[in-house]
Amino acid sequence: MIILSINLLILSVGLLIVGLIKPGWILFWMDKPGRIPVIALASSIFMIAVVMFGEANRENKNEKAKQVQQMEKSKENADISVPVPVDSK
Repeated sequence: MIILSINLLILSVGLLIVGLIKPGWILFWMDKPGRIPVIALASSIFMIAVVMFGEANRENKNEKAKQVQQMEKSKENADISVPVPVDSK
């Protein structure tokens, strides 16, 4: 999901650049497209990408915390006494 949000971020920047140079390419269905709708479209896609990135980071952090807790529980439950091999020479 982090990769998807980064791709959306790149898409929004690309749409903004192309839309500011040639707004007719992005808004091809309009007769005389302006730059304001392009800016609104690019900024909304940018906001979606930033929220997705933040949520994916939060989810990733929670998963790592759960893994650490499981590791600690498994260490507590493990048998600490380890047999030591004896050399017979």
